[in-house]
Amino acid sequence: MINFNSEGPSSLLQQVQDKKTDLMEKLASGKQVNNASDGAAAQQIIDRLTSQVEGSRQAITNAYDGISLAQVAEGGLANINEDVSRIRELTMQAGNGILSSSDREAIQSEISALQDNISLTAEQTNFAGKPLLNESSQVSFQVGANAGQNVDIQTNDVVRELSDVLSIDVTSGDVNQALEATDAALESVGGFRAELGATQNQLASSARTMSQSEVNTAAARGRIQDLDYAQAVTQSVSQDVLSQASTSMQAQANQQQGQVLALLS
Repeated sequence: MINFNSEGPSSLLQQVQDKKTDLMEKLASGKQVNNASDGAAAQQIIDRLTSQVEGSRQAITNAYDGISLAQVAEGGLANINEDVSRIRELTMQAGNGILSSSDREAIQSEISALQDNISLTAEQTNFAGKPLLNESSQVSFQVGANAGQNVDIQTNDVVRELSDVLSIDVTSGDVNQALEATDAALESVGGFRAELGATQNQLASSARTMSQSEVNTAAARGRIQDLDYAQAVTQSVSQDVLSQASTSMQAQANQQQGQVLALLS
């Protein structure tokens, strides 16, 4: 409430000037609440919501990094799956009884090249320096703004899992055992790919959820923090009128005071 007492720091003119200064600060920043003095409780809520918004944004980034990692791993497994399928096809060909020893050696030469390619793919498939197909571990991604909201991506030692395929030799080994090894390998690789696909879907769902959460939280913060420009401008104009009136009244009061002092002297 404005105090109309013309004496002391709480004079009408001083109150108007303070109000104008406060309005100018809000208009310049675009914020209704700039510090705790504008509303201690509101500032605390804004700080919490800001932390939530920033956490959500980082969680979204983490989720998409996780999707990228899973896609790289799945791409490497797709290549390995093709190589194992080709090894199976060549193994079936080697089971043809009319083939000579030199024929089987030619087949084994291609199988050996594919085996080397599988090992190389497993070695070179990594994400940001993290190996994805030659060691078993978990890569954790924080995909929520709060503790405990994380998704783990399982990496696998594919070379160890496919050791039987990598040792296939159709020039001397049993074709039936080799076929069983390729079938088991295809099943394992398929399982790894399915798991990565499910994890990608989980991460994508988390990213969508966090995106919506960020929008809603930012909107809630804005309703508390953002300035109503139309209302603020109206108040500013009103304060300008009050300032001019207060200045005029103060001038008249000073003039009258001077006249009284002149009469008394």
